Amino acid sequence: MLNDQVIFPPENYDEILRRSHETNFSMLSDLQTGSFLRTLCASKPDGNFLELGTGTGLSLCWIAEGASQDATIISIDNDENFQSIAKEIYKDDPRIEFLCLDANEWLQKYDQSKFDIIFADAWPGKYDYLDEALALLNIGGFYLIDDLLPQPNWPEHHQLNVDRLFERLTNRTDLVYTTFNWSTGLMLFTKIR
Repeated sequence: MLNDQVIFPPENYDEILRRSHETNFSMLSDLQTGSFLRTLCASKPDGNFLELGTGTGLSLCWIAEGASQDATIISIDNDENFQSIAKEIYKDDPRIEFLCLDANEWLQKYDQSKFDIIFADAWPGKYDYLDEALALLNIGGFYLIDDLLPQPNWPEHHQLNVDRLFERLTNRTDLVYTTFNWSTGLMLFTKIR
């Protein structure tokens, strides 16, 4: 039965979660979102994946588990303290490249291979520089965003940002999408041209 669904987290999930609590990292990734990410990544063998917002690596552990051995993953964050947890845990994983920098600047300058999946889990590539992020998505690629349902850590009036983002994205003609009133509120887009 779907309501009794059991989600089995990746091998490193418990360690990352423990260390996230120790460092008071409050933007924890949802189990359902992670499970969905793992499934999406598994659908793109040898894919090229971009995560905007490493945090401590909770979402990354799902991406890494779903990704094939020949996949490539770029994970970006601007907070070295939090990202260092993920870097330490995945230091021996050659698929993953960590960048600690301003993702907004990176999105404006990046000119290499496009991505099969972009998970925008931070402001860059979602509320800021959205067009630049979507330009980096391959045809048939997935763009996933979360936290579209009200969250306890939202700043005041953040719903206006979400509403504007929804309008911008749903008015595009190069994407098809599905919304999920599930997990933290997800939207999944596929680029069609």
